[in-house]
Amino acid sequence: MSSQIYDVIVIGGGAVGENVADRTAQGGLRTVLVESDLVGGECSYWACMPSKVLLRSGAALAAARRVPGAAEAVTGSIDVRATLKQRDSITSNWKDDGQAKWLESAGIGLVRGHARLTGVKEVTVTAPDGAVTVLTATHAVVVSTGSAALLPDIDGLKEIEPWTSRDATSAQQIPERLAVIGGGVVAAEMAAAYSSLGSTVTVIARSALLGNQEPFAGELITAALEENGVTVLVGPSTTTAHRDATGTVTLTLDDGTTVAADQVLVAIGRTARTHDLGLDTVGLNPGDWLVVDDSLLVQGDSPALSGDWLYATGDVNHRALLTHQGKYQARAAGDAIVTRAAGTPVDDAHWGAHVATADHAAVPQVTFTDPEVASVGLTAASAVKAGYRIRILDYDLANLGGASVLAVGYVGKARAIVDLDREVLLGVTFVGQDVAELLHSATVAIVGEVPINRLWHAVPSFPTLSEVWLRLLEAFGRPGFTDEASR
Repeated sequence: MSSQIYDVIVIGGGAVGENVADRTAQGGLRTVLVESDLVGGECSYWACMPSKVLLRSGAALAAARRVPGAAEAVTGSIDVRATLKQRDSITSNWKDDGQAKWLESAGIGLVRGHARLTGVKEVTVTAPDGAVTVLTATHAVVVSTGSAALLPDIDGLKEIEPWTSRDATSAQQIPERLAVIGGGVVAAEMAAAYSSLGSTVTVIARSALLGNQEPFAGELITAALEENGVTVLVGPSTTTAHRDATGTVTLTLDDGTTVAADQVLVAIGRTARTHDLGLDTVGLNPGDWLVVDDSLLVQGDSPALSGDWLYATGDVNHRALLTHQGKYQARAAGDAIVTRAAGTPVDDAHWGAHVATADHAAVPQVTFTDPEVASVGLTAASAVKAGYRIRILDYDLANLGGASVLAVGYVGKARAIVDLDREVLLGVTFVGQDVAELLHSATVAIVGEVPINRLWHAVPSFPTLSEVWLRLLEAFGRPGFTDEASR
């Protein structure tokens, strides 16, 4: 057994943990990162990056087919081998040599193995070879262990060895028939990807797809999937799963119907990676999501948590399960740790330098289906639930000059939610081809609480999809316009 002392210990070497470590190291604190798998984590190897590569070839091909001239030049189908090769390249063939070298260049220590909290500011790491290292932090321990796929209690499901998102994004063979259990982002994206790669796909969702988005988002994605040959079953639940001697899986649904598949992907949600983290040693419950304040300090009534030393960033705190939000939290937490270590005041005011205020009502998200779904802030339903007096502004993106140039038969919709009392935006949703790049303008408007009257002076270029901003403003009404009925 060996022991080492650092200022900051970061448990989890994914994108979020790396960002925490980078901020504290840049702030002059001796920092070590502990990782049991690949440095770079879920996003680099099994989520954000490989999934988008699997989706990109199909989306690019579909986009070309919607442009006269380019459509006539498209004479073949997707080269699956080339797509998988590009996916392997993006993931560095699941090797983290480059990421480990970056840690070294940034002055961040790396200990490989499974970490467990064994006391206040103490982490014990067991290496793959059984060697044990006790790490002690002088200032902070940060938990950035992320989340894992949640498997439902379905009779026979474990026995058929279903895919999780990790398996779907790293598969080396495309199944002839794929059943997807779930209706969220992962389910929709992987249904789109595997359909484009040649699988016959069936989606089984208990409720409408993308249920936490504006209703039209799920409706348009369902229609697009079905147009591309995907069967979408909304309403039934899977009750049993069985794989026969030939390898065929039969899923029985609660309405009595069955679905046959060669592989099953389960994408119903996530669970916190805290089951074997030693949380009980500091008065927390193993397996729980970690509750934090806006500076990402873990909250709880255990005396062991006093002293502002334990932080949780990324999925593990269940605030916003998105890589970019986790990295945002990481920057806030890292800077807060450096500030507290220096004994200077933390800026924990709303939108302060050391807090993750955006997690509450300004979270941007893109679903990379075809069409894309890009949203930020509140939906109409969530805004009403929060007590806002709102107005909904809708616009058909197909009416834009930029859309008519981009694609024949463009299908899309935009919605903006306006807080009528302050006349600022609360939420924006875009659905359509290439709308992801519209999202940051909406995010800036919401985070900056830019008044509607000022947005009139942000002139969109023509002919682009950005002209949708002008059309949404026109739907609200020009400042000084006297016809109140139009407002």
